[in-house]
This record gives sequence, structure tokens and C-alpha cells, in this order.
Amino acid sequence: MAATVKYDEVEVGQELPAVDYQVRRVNLVMYAGASGDFNPIHWNERFAKTVGLPDVIAHGMFTMAQGGRFVTDWAGDPGAVVDYGVRFSSMVVVPDDDTGATLTVSGVVEEKLEDKRVVIGLTAKTGDTRVLSKARAIVQLV
Repeated sequence: MAATVKYDEVEVGQELPAVDYQVRRVNLVMYAGASGDFNPIHWNERFAKTVGLPDVIAHGMFTMAQGGRFVTDWAGDPGAVVDYGVRFSSMVVVPDDDTGATLTVSGVVEEKLEDKRVVIGLTAKTGDTRVLSKARAIVQLV
């Protein structure tokens, strides 16, 4: 875990370096078990294609969770995120190969609030496709 980020050391416009998260089918199966979401579009290629999808897709909430992970890793405190929301703008297609999909998450400090809180705007993409939009987290710093 990173060192805890201090409010006084953060500036509006500061970029949070991008992090790549590999998403493999095994991750989706594990997430299905943890979440109880066993929809076959998340693990069965034949079924996913039957319903018109290009392949198996990641759970939206799994994708959202990677954004949350990005912010908590940056802040250095898993309890630092006090508000978090996204809109799902595209799917994360996960091929059945050794690499799966790459989800790239980056961020920028958009605003400094009172009480040592900051607003982080997030960008999450697979390739050139943005998969989360209006992704924002309010983070309590020290």
C-alpha cells in the first residue's frame, strides 16, 4: 500500500499516474462467487455471443471496483473514499487467452474541498474505449 497522501501536498490539476489492471476470465469467475452474480454473459462465451455480445464481458461492478481500488491505493487508506460513483459507458470484453483484457485507470485532482477532502475524476479505458464515465470519488486525506 502507498504512503498516506496528505491534503497539503495535493494540488488541483495534479494527475494520478495510470495503472493497468489485467482482467482475465478467472477474475470474473472469482468475482461471480464473491458477488453472487453468475450471469453467464460473464463466463460463458457461447451464451454471451448468443445474446449478441462480442465475447464474455466483465461485470460492471467489477470494473467499478477497479476504479475504487485505484483511488484507495493512491490514497494509501482503504477507508479514505467517502463517496464514489460512475456511469457505465462501455463493456470490458474479456477474451479467453493468457492476457485477457487490460483496464487502464487514471485520475486527476479536480477540486479541493473543506475538511481535507478532494474530488478525484477518474478515467477508465480498455484500449481507446472509455468504459466508465462521470467517474468521481471524494477522498478524505490527512
